Amino acid sequence: MPLEPKNVVLIGAGNVAFHLGKALKRSGNKLLLLINRNEKRGERLGFELGCQFTTDFKAIPDETDIVIIAVKDDAIAEVAGKIFCPGKVVVHTSGSVPMSALGDASDRLGVFYPLQTMHRGSEVNMKEVPFCIEGNSNWNEGMLLELARSISDNVQVLSSEQRKMTHIAAVFACNFTNHFYALSEEILEKNGMSLDILKPLIKKTASNILSGHPKELQTGPAMRNDTKVMQEHLDMLENLSPELKKLYADVSESIIKMHRS
Repeated sequence: MPLEPKNVVLIGAGNVAFHLGKALKRSGNKLLLLINRNEKRGERLGFELGCQFTTDFKAIPDETDIVIIAVKDDAIAEVAGKIFCPGKVVVHTSGSVPMSALGDASDRLGVFYPLQTMHRGSEVNMKEVPFCIEGNSNWNEGMLLELARSISDNVQVLSSEQRKMTHIAAVFACNFTNHFYALSEEILEKNGMSLDILKPLIKKTASNILSGHPKELQTGPAMRNDTKVMQEHLDMLENLSPELKKLYADVSESIIKMHRS
């Protein structure tokens, strides 16, 4: 049986709001209104999404089912404090902020967290994105499950603690890994080379995870406890960057400890 479309108000005009708004429109839900405090950015996204825009946080229509606050983590409580819509489900999209940050915005609260990195210039296949759902009642969770399942084929109900731990794991898997890519690029560029030489390796490493366990797939000098190669790397990094030398040593030690156990 097809899911009943929801009437949604979206607050925010950043990367998550952009991709989420597009997914809501594609999935047949009705995007009633976009609210954003920055008028220029809000107008632009409202035009892209083909919906009404306002800077008035009190303009939430009566027929709204769900209000999605898609703003930076440190702005969630402030934005929630500007709205009051009892009877409507109000959610935020953060992985690390508790549901309680929504305060008294409504008696029906929840979390609608898409676990994916998002940029304006990069397409996101929302059907594959895990949506982590939480509500302060079974009815609210049911409403959010319906909305999430209209967008994605990967929807899970997680507690606040589970969601926070998932977010920590995501920082290691995504944010830290990307930082390592940036450091790799700096090392190569300082020696007249490009990150392009590593891209096949990066692609293969990422694809291996789809069919195996990271611990079992570990390779490299730390995995082999090849002290000679590691010391050569540390000596080279001493001249390049003492900070990188320490990072290399710390991560290598972490790998050694994991595989000793």
